[in-house]
Amino acid sequence: MNPVSKQTCVAIIAGEASGDQHGAKLIKAMQKRNPALFFCGIGGPALRQAGVRILVDAAELTVVGITEVFAKLPGILKGMGTIKKLLKSLKPELLILIDFPDFNLHIAATAKKVGIPVLYYISPQIWAWRRGRVKRIGRLVDHMAVILPFEQQFYTQNNVPATFVGHPLLEGPLPASGQILTTGVEGPTTIGLVPGSRDNEISRHLPVMLDTADILQDRLKDAIFIISHAPSVERNQIEAIIAEHPCRMDVEIVSDRIDKVFGRSDIIVAASGTVTLQAAIHGTPMVIIYKVSPISFMLGRALVRVPHIGLVNLVAGEQLVPEFVQNAATPENIASAVENMLKDTDKLNHLKRQLFGLRDVLGGTGASDRVADIAFGMLKQ
Repeated sequence: MNPVSKQTCVAIIAGEASGDQHGAKLIKAMQKRNPALFFCGIGGPALRQAGVRILVDAAELTVVGITEVFAKLPGILKGMGTIKKLLKSLKPELLILIDFPDFNLHIAATAKKVGIPVLYYISPQIWAWRRGRVKRIGRLVDHMAVILPFEQQFYTQNNVPATFVGHPLLEGPLPASGQILTTGVEGPTTIGLVPGSRDNEISRHLPVMLDTADILQDRLKDAIFIISHAPSVERNQIEAIIAEHPCRMDVEIVSDRIDKVFGRSDIIVAASGTVTLQAAIHGTPMVIIYKVSPISFMLGRALVRVPHIGLVNLVAGEQLVPEFVQNAATPENIASAVENMLKDTDKLNHLKRQLFGLRDVLGGTGASDRVADIAFGMLKQ
């Protein structure tokens, strides 16, 4: 017997490409229990395919950095207005927020005013910077479903109801541990370039990665380079940057699922973000880079309170893989790190075992089902 009525409406907001994917898995887990649920809100292609009525496309809202937000401010304000009207008129029985904190916490305030319970799935990284937001979350959010093991303790210490549900990345097909080890067989080295999932990330990171590839082409015999194309960005943006770059080697753009890039790559150079943790649980060695505007970097440096930027290193509690941020993210630095990692096969295999071991730390499979349990519990109430 379904725990909620046929007329039950659930609003969901996922403003990032990764949140769109994780939200779609949650929707499917909830639909298995009650196919009559109606979902609407903000998201991308994955949520739309899962059956959510998308009122605002997430691509219109997504930005990186503090200064970059101004360019999309009109679209952001329009999106906020649309969702606020939805909450006040339709009054869904539950609002599910996925990451995207500045926008989502603003919407949570509206939900609180009209009496809609709020489930927040995938916590904003307030444990890294702007920790004072935890008080606001405590006022506006009824339950936090967190995906990193140290987050539950952080919230409970601050009197916010929270449950560690495991990481949704573990729900996809993953290679067995034996498959991730270097075989030592001679052959071309494949290096994956993963510049990001947003337009401005591509603009900042891909030129640096192509310069890095030029250096590695000289240093490594028969190196092959593939570029990951995220579905949230236009392929022609990547093609235009490649056309403007004086590349001396061929590069292949891979528009297939990102795990195909992991499977083909001996190592990747990746923009910091969820994709680095995804690479880790696939056992793929990496070098992490990140660049934002100078003003955003200065402001961020003053506020950040964690020793690493990469989720891989944060979850491990140590620096497993190299990180190069802002001015340190030079082609020479990145190329040297990649070259040194590839030279030592034993050390590279040890790193792969360490990355593979993060799966146990991240809680195993079943994250979406555990979040669905929380959601239906809130709907019953």
